[in-house]
Amino acid sequence: MTATTSTHTPPASLLHTPVIGWFEQHARDLPWRRPEAGAWGVMVSEFMLQQTPVNRVLPVYEQWLARWPRPADLAAEAPGEAVRAWGRLGYPRRALRLHGAAQAITERHGGDVPSEHAQLLALPGIGEYTAAAVASFAYGQRHAVLDTNVRRVFARAATGIQYPPNATTAAERKLARALLPEEDERAAAWAAATMELGALVCTAKNEDCSRCPIASQCAWLLAGKPAHQGPARRGQAYAGTDRQVRGRLLAVLRDSVAPVSQAALDAVWDEPVQRARALDGLVADGLVEPLANGLYRLPLT
Repeated sequence: MTATTSTHTPPASLLHTPVIGWFEQHARDLPWRRPEAGAWGVMVSEFMLQQTPVNRVLPVYEQWLARWPRPADLAAEAPGEAVRAWGRLGYPRRALRLHGAAQAITERHGGDVPSEHAQLLALPGIGEYTAAAVASFAYGQRHAVLDTNVRRVFARAATGIQYPPNATTAAERKLARALLPEEDERAAAWAAATMELGALVCTAKNEDCSRCPIASQCAWLLAGKPAHQGPARRGQAYAGTDRQVRGRLLAVLRDSVAPVSQAALDAVWDEPVQRARALDGLVADGLVEPLANGLYRLPLT
């Protein structure tokens, strides 16, 4: 079923003040929100927070910034060191992409994260969301920042449906632009506030409408909170998947400074076909480098 915009959609201007006011009172004190984080700290956090909860990101983020406080510090290291430092955050290709972005920032922008949206978007590993987030959160610019939390808030408050589509649509982008405050500073505050509202109150499950600053204007709540009628929402399985095997193989390589033997990798998973497929995938993704004599290591180049 295709969702249509609810007739209860509130005017954007009536949403801004209560949501931003709520954020000023209830925002979590996160290190990437502090002034000293700078644009690089914001960028690192955005890479790490993709599909990963804040509590898992915090310790890795702190260690990362302590070791590599500027893009040039990371760029000077082998990409395998980024993979090693990524630890168990998951989706380790993000580490390689962040390393590539750091190299490009160092080569093209003198080691400073660029402030222009187009320059951010031109960096390797940076998509529309990350470019908009860095420009907004680090430089206070006016951009529609659409992560999963924001999309869910907009779906409920403005469109009257429980969940947004699985992939971001043109209609969502149009709605996000329509809801954006005109002033840069206020637009940046709105972006951060709607994201926090989705993370803390308008959550995917067990939303707490009693704490929501715009409950009285929420199209979904006013419609009686109709149940989701789109495609079934399935959680991502992990146990027994290639992702789990890849994670175990990478853990062995992360823990060893020296190259690792095939036998050491074989010991982490009993099923040989799946194990070989996972290892081949890691090599193809540039996360593992095969050497002579059946040895493997994290990539040096």
